[in-house]
Amino acid sequence: MARSEPAVDKRRVILDAAVRVFARQGFHTCRVSDIADEAGVAYGLVYHYFTSKDEILDTLFLERWDVLLHAIQEVDGQEIPVREKLFAIASFIVDSYRHDPELMKVIIVEVTRAANTFGRTHLPKIREAYDQIATIVERAQREGVLRSDVTPDFAALAFYGAVEQVLTGWIFALLPTGEREYEEAKYLIVETICGGLERKEGQRPAAGRAD
Repeated sequence: MARSEPAVDKRRVILDAAVRVFARQGFHTCRVSDIADEAGVAYGLVYHYFTSKDEILDTLFLERWDVLLHAIQEVDGQEIPVREKLFAIASFIVDSYRHDPELMKVIIVEVTRAANTFGRTHLPKIREAYDQIATIVERAQREGVLRSDVTPDFAALAFYGAVEQVLTGWIFALLPTGEREYEEAKYLIVETICGGLERKEGQRPAAGRAD
């Protein structure tokens, strides 16, 4: 077991270095040698662990996305109102940016917003998160908490769209950042979605859709 630890450490060093290089230079303009230099390892050692920089980006995305999927699953398993569930999920994503902005920049810019390259490749994986949110919304609709004339899939798209746009604003310095802004964003994201989805007393469903 002790012999495997240095190998694991080197792999992690390379991945962490790749995050910094991708965030600073962009995935498409950097080279494997840039990652090796950043990691302080021999060029050939990168290829010992990864076949290409594409595989490195794949690994970074899948690691982080699996953490997100697990977090959503845990939140959904709690006996709390739908608004609190969405707030907990938004908080997890915002806090992920707060604690590791470079990694979140790489995931947003190089994967989820890259519709013709990595985004398309990982679309089924990305869709898993949307489906989890849609399931939360659909359950709340059946319970009569949320309006039924907004489809769960559209609500999930709106939720992630709001989250992604806020993160993009921070990434490109279009929005101010700071502890107050991070906390406020969590509230505003959920209020924007739930304020439009929650049933108002006496509200009737839209024509053509069952309540």
